[in-house]
Amino acid sequence: MKATRQLHDLGQSLWLDNITRTLLDDGTLARYIAEDSITGLTSNPSIFDAAIGGGDAYDASIHAKALAGLSGETLFTELALEDLRRAADLFRPAFDASGQMDGWVSMEVSPLLAADTAGSIAAARHIHHQGRRDNLFVKIPGTPEGVPAIEEAIFLGIPINVTLLFSCAQYQAVAEAYMRGIERRLQAGLDPRVGSVASLFVSRWDVAANKQLPEALHNKLGIAVGQQTYRAYRALLASKRWQKLAAAGARPQRLLWASTGTKDPSAPDTLYVSALAAPDTINTMPDKTLHAFADHGQLHGVLADDGGDADAVLAQIAAAGVDLDALAQKLQRDGAEAFVKSWQQLLQRIADKASALDKESELP
Repeated sequence: MKATRQLHDLGQSLWLDNITRTLLDDGTLARYIAEDSITGLTSNPSIFDAAIGGGDAYDASIHAKALAGLSGETLFTELALEDLRRAADLFRPAFDASGQMDGWVSMEVSPLLAADTAGSIAAARHIHHQGRRDNLFVKIPGTPEGVPAIEEAIFLGIPINVTLLFSCAQYQAVAEAYMRGIERRLQAGLDPRVGSVASLFVSRWDVAANKQLPEALHNKLGIAVGQQTYRAYRALLASKRWQKLAAAGARPQRLLWASTGTKDPSAPDTLYVSALAAPDTINTMPDKTLHAFADHGQLHGVLADDGGDADAVLAQIAAAGVDLDALAQKLQRDGAEAFVKSWQQLLQRIADKASALDKESELP
């Protein structure tokens, strides 16, 4: 049996961390669904920047929207949602078969809103309305300012993918926000079934820490943080507070492993996928990692509910001089700043393309 199918049968959803119009047009995404057990996907500004800059697949749509008077963020949102609606329709069977736990696609609010609670709520409402798909998540970063926006969006019934989480503490803060949003819905007599996932970024820990750690501890930090967070996730699902919400019909906010492509060329290319196999979770991976795991991936057991050796590994890493709390905050800040940079590049790329296409259309 294919390794991707083994993960699926274990109870872990495999999502693609990519979307391009070409993937949709040439049938690649449909093939991933049929052959590699892919049941959802995630997107971000960097992914769309690469997709739009990587060829001419978006040119006709950019030109038509520019002629219609659209520009900037408005044009991009329309462009992205065209792709995401198509992808959402491909995943609709998985969405329906899983009772709406799987089969999702994700669209990010502007990264410029990472520190703007009110702006994030307004943007989430707009994207949710404009998306017109039940299986579309709106992505809000789990920054301190994002946490109240996440709670409010859940209360409003907007499905949320919480992004840019790096630590167990950051995860627990957004899990609390999710539950508060659901509790408020129940108090208001509203349906408690609002989809959500919490996305923990893994490999960036090791990129940041390897250089100051002995070789024996290289590429162990991200997995240890994942183990620690999985323990907290399992404890939350077993808690009386959550069990009360579940009894009222609420669905769990699933834990999602993000940034699972191996960045260290000396490490196995399937490192994080194999290490983070666990039921009731999601792993979103780039095409390259998906191909590698489908080809030669192996399962070495599943994550332990008690976190396994996470505490011992984290203690060793802290003893080697890594301030884990400070690094978690830095990674979140750096991640938000990187998305802002990609966002600005993306909007500039679209503006440049629109201008060039306009000039081409005027040529005799």
